[in-house]
Amino acid sequence: MKNIKEILSRHGFAFKKAFGQNFITDETLLGEIVAAAGIEKEDTVLEIGCGAGTLTRALAAKAKRVVGFEIDKNLAPVLEETVGGCGNVSVRFADIMRADLAALERELGAYKVAANLPYYITTPVIMRFIEGAKGVKTLAVMVQEEVAKRLCAAAGTADYGAITAAVDFAGSARIAMRVGKERFFPVPKVDSAVVRIDIDREKSAGCDAKAYRAVVRAAFSSRRKTLCNNLMQAFSLKREEAEKLLSFCGIGALARGETLDCAQFKKLAEAYGEKVWKND
Repeated sequence: MKNIKEILSRHGFAFKKAFGQNFITDETLLGEIVAAAGIEKEDTVLEIGCGAGTLTRALAAKAKRVVGFEIDKNLAPVLEETVGGCGNVSVRFADIMRADLAALERELGAYKVAANLPYYITTPVIMRFIEGAKGVKTLAVMVQEEVAKRLCAAAGTADYGAITAAVDFAGSARIAMRVGKERFFPVPKVDSAVVRIDIDREKSAGCDAKAYRAVVRAAFSSRRKTLCNNLMQAFSLKREEAEKLLSFCGIGALARGETLDCAQFKKLAEAYGEKVWKND
């Protein structure tokens, strides 16, 4: 493919800081990202943030179909040049967060997500697909390295938080590869990483997702407080009620939210939702 910097310059493209635009130009790296995402020849891929189309082309070379969303319409002539000749690619200039997800999923069927996400939209995009999507099989997202660590953190560590527990409820996450900042154009201030999230809805089977989200949100509402205190405040419980709920779930009264793993949050959500602990 022609030099991306030359193509961008020829079309008079100006980077927008508000969109967090940092493009990948390294062909070897692009292939590694596609491999890390587990893209195969029969896959349909939803790409979020096509940028200059470099990753789009790499995905199209491996996948059956690529549907891309790009928010910056000024990239239209650039993408016409970089991916216009790819018969299995269609690009839509729209905000994925405002798209009708149910309608999009009816069109796509089973699909995989690939995305190079700016910091400001990382969590909203991930949460939308792990909580609201039904057809997604995997998400491979390029994010800032510090965010990647939070997505994949173990319970009880400093990086573990509400987003970690939410991702764990939907499947499993791992850092597939780290990407130095020097491999982007323009060069960002921090390094990045590709996180792969493999969706496994069996992990959440039998547990009320709304209740799970509620107890996780409560648990991390104040990291300086104990889980007991956070539950009391979030659910208007008396101390003895909160302690009884925790005891029913085998959780110590002085435990903090960041020490609970997905299984413990599920148990807490189930017990709270069914009120069974009140009759224990």
